Amino acid sequence: MDFDVLFIGSGQGAWNGAIPMSEHGLKVAVIEEGKFGGVCTNRGCNAKITLDRPVEILRQVEQLQGRGFDSLPQLNWHDLMAHKHEVIDGLALGNEMKLQNAGVTNIKGHARFVDSHTVEVNGSRYSSEKIVIDSGRRPHRMDIPGSELFHDSTDFMVLEELPARITIIGGGYVGMEFATIANAFGSDVTVIFRGNKVLRDFHQPYVSKLISSLKDRGVKFQFEETIEKAEQTADGIKLIGTNGYEQTTDYVIDATGRIPNVKDMNWDGIGLKYDAHHGIPVNDHLETNVEGVYASGDILDKKLPKITPTAIFESQYLAHLFTGETSAPIDYPAVAYTAFTSPRIASVGVTQEFAEAHPDEYTVKEFDYAEDWFRQVGNENLGGVTVVYDSKGIVVGATSIGNDAVETINGLTDMIEHRVSHKDVERLIYIFPSVAHSYMRKV
Repeated sequence: MDFDVLFIGSGQGAWNGAIPMSEHGLKVAVIEEGKFGGVCTNRGCNAKITLDRPVEILRQVEQLQGRGFDSLPQLNWHDLMAHKHEVIDGLALGNEMKLQNAGVTNIKGHARFVDSHTVEVNGSRYSSEKIVIDSGRRPHRMDIPGSELFHDSTDFMVLEELPARITIIGGGYVGMEFATIANAFGSDVTVIFRGNKVLRDFHQPYVSKLISSLKDRGVKFQFEETIEKAEQTADGIKLIGTNGYEQTTDYVIDATGRIPNVKDMNWDGIGLKYDAHHGIPVNDHLETNVEGVYASGDILDKKLPKITPTAIFESQYLAHLFTGETSAPIDYPAVAYTAFTSPRIASVGVTQEFAEAHPDEYTVKEFDYAEDWFRQVGNENLGGVTVVYDSKGIVVGATSIGNDAVETINGLTDMIEHRVSHKDVERLIYIFPSVAHSYMRKV
C-alpha cells in the first residue's frame, strides 16, 4: 500500500485527524480538488461570521442609543468585503501547509475509487490500507425553469456590490443568517419558504421572537409559498409561485439546503451504500459497509448537527482509532449548535419540544432576560434561556436567544456533558459581573 490512511477531502473531518495520525507515524495522504480546508474554512462558517461581525456589534450599539451612544456607526459593504478577503483568502494555503509540515502528502485533484483500497486522481493511482471519505456537502439547487438566474451561499459571500433587492428561498441556517446580514447593510430582503416553520431545529417560541425582530427591521416573510419558475425582465428577476404569487427582485439566493457530494466517485463500483440526499451510513466506528472505507464530517447520514465541531470530533476519533489508542465505538458528547442571526439562537441537548411531550421525564424552566440586571446594563430586552431538567434535576438541554446566546449555551454544554447538579453549581465561582455568573447561579 502507498499509504496507511488516505482522506478524500480536506475539510474539518479530515485534517484534524490526518495531522495527529501522521505525527504518530502513520503514512497519510489527503486528496483535495478545491481549496484546502473545505467549505467551513473558505466559503462557510469563517467567511459568514466575518460578514456578520459588524452586524452583531451594530445591534448592541443600537440597544444603547440614548444610554451612552448618540449616533450609530455606518456599515460599509465594500470595506467589509475587503476585510473578509484579508481574513479568509490565506486560510486555504495555511491549511495546506499545516498538512505538509506535519508530513501529510497532499494530492490535488478529483478522487475516484478503482477498488476499496485504491483511488485514481488525474490518471495516477494511490492505494491505502484505510480510506476516509470526507467529501462534505454542497448547496442544493432548485430544478425549475429559470433557476439558472439564482445564486448560492458561495456567490453571496463574494459579492462586491450588495443588490438593492434580495430574495432568499429557504428558511434554514443560511437563509436566516443571510437575511440578517443583507438587511443590516440596507438591502430590501424577502424570505420565501414553502412551509410555515423556519429554523425548525430550534425552540419555536424563540424563533417567533427572531422573526418578529427581523420583520420590525423590514425583512418580509412569505410562508407556505412554492416558487415554480423565474424569468429575467427589464425590472429584474420575476419569481412566479403557486396561487398567482409574483415578486420581482434583483438577486435570488437559493438557500433550499445542502446535499452530499456524491458525483463521479464510483461509490457504486465498490458497492458502497449511500443515499444521494442524506449521505453515507456508517457503523459505530464510522466504517461504511465496505471494509476499510470510513467516512466523517457532513457526508455522514446522521441525526447530529452537521457542523464543524462534530466533524472535528469524528476526525479526532478516527485518529485515536487508527493509531490504536482506542478500539471503542465513537461516543458523541452533547453537541451545541447556533444560528448566527441577530439576535442569536443557540441550543444543546434535549429540546424543549421533546421535553414538553414527555412531562413525566422532564421539567422545563424559562428565564427571561428582562429580570436580569446584567442584561439591563446593555439594555437587552429581547432574550432568555429555557432549560430542560431530567427527573433527577440534572440539566439535560437548553436553548437561549440573545446577544450572548452562544456563550450561554457553551457554558450549559459543560454542565450537560458532565451532569452537573445544582449543588455542584454552588462550588463554581465565576467572574462577577459576567454572563456566566448571571445565568449559572439561576440554573
